[in-house]
Amino acid sequence: MIQAEARGGFAGLDACVHCGFCLQACPTFLATGDEADSPRGRIELMRGLERGDLAATDIALTYHLDRCLGCRACEPVCPSGVLYGHALETARERLADAGGVPWLARAALWALTTPGVSGVVYWFARLFRGTGLPRLFAGWGRVGFAMGMLAATKPDGPRRSKTVKDGHGRGLSSTVLDRRGPSWTVLLFRGCVMQGLFRHVHGATIRTLQVNGYDVREVAGQVCCGALHAHAGLGREARALARANVEAFGDGDEPIVVNSAGCGAFMKELGFGARVKDVTELLAANGGPVAGGPLDLHVAYDPPCHLLHAQRVAEPPQRLFAAIPLLRLVTVAGANDCCGSAGLFTLVEPEMSRTVLQTKLDALGEVAPQVVATGNPGCAMQIGAGLAARGIRAQVRHPVELLDASYRAAGRYE
Repeated sequence: MIQAEARGGFAGLDACVHCGFCLQACPTFLATGDEADSPRGRIELMRGLERGDLAATDIALTYHLDRCLGCRACEPVCPSGVLYGHALETARERLADAGGVPWLARAALWALTTPGVSGVVYWFARLFRGTGLPRLFAGWGRVGFAMGMLAATKPDGPRRSKTVKDGHGRGLSSTVLDRRGPSWTVLLFRGCVMQGLFRHVHGATIRTLQVNGYDVREVAGQVCCGALHAHAGLGREARALARANVEAFGDGDEPIVVNSAGCGAFMKELGFGARVKDVTELLAANGGPVAGGPLDLHVAYDPPCHLLHAQRVAEPPQRLFAAIPLLRLVTVAGANDCCGSAGLFTLVEPEMSRTVLQTKLDALGEVAPQVVATGNPGCAMQIGAGLAARGIRAQVRHPVELLDASYRAAGRYE
């Protein structure tokens, strides 16, 4: 046990038998055909790093590990139960300790997650988003793609005319007229990117949970979940953030509702366990979501990797869609494959990120949905930017936003 703890995530690689089932599940291997860009190849690289056969500064080692999306699609197909994702985080922490973290990743983490700084950054981002210019300048270059990502965060639909405010002036919920009973208490995790650019999803989360009998409480003192830091190799910073959140949410047994797949996966595995629930898990519980009003839409559901592969949450979002009359889910080839976002990956590895994204855009272009639904902010921004750059006229929405619109159509809100 002590030896396993000292080895960190590398202990999870011991079960690998080199069978190769993971190869066809890996988007980077499919893109390059290079064994070193596959889970099996990277496992050998990580084993070499752990043994000391490969130095943490080895250029070939860092090249192939940096090109991993961390989507964890290899884990569900592995017959031996290899814990690849944990090992990758351990390896990246060693690489970061030896060679540092790229300045671009450091700058992004500073801007997006630092209290005080991030609030200003998100305020300017929302202000600029409101001008409509990001959509106008969306494209494939670095700047154009960033513009498309920001445009994809813009809320859809009418402004909420009657909104309850919390003590910090944040919009929480329209008045819910029709609630299921009894009431269950849940605690809302707001996060950093979700709170900064997707507050409308928090509003939809609160309203839909209230309709389904939940009393949603706010929690003071919470911080960024740390997932972006862990993916970048900053494990100590990630664990410090996790400890701060554990202290903020306390040791009660109330579920913690999360509407970001990446945050939920990280929090489930580091500090909270089964207390953390994706919003779709809560909505699907207790007999499933209350039925809403009709939405005549063709919707392509793109399950986030960290919801499907890491959290193994597949059926609850389907129950959410089933509660919306007239909504039709369209089948998209490769819907379960990664979109190429992967936290900061789209920023630091743009070529591989866009290569993976192109495959998904090709499949979406074939079916021409009106809405692409996905439950992770990075995925929403990545797919939204790709759709804008391709000129595909489809919106990207969180599944809970669709249920929220359905409840509004049914007259469940004032």
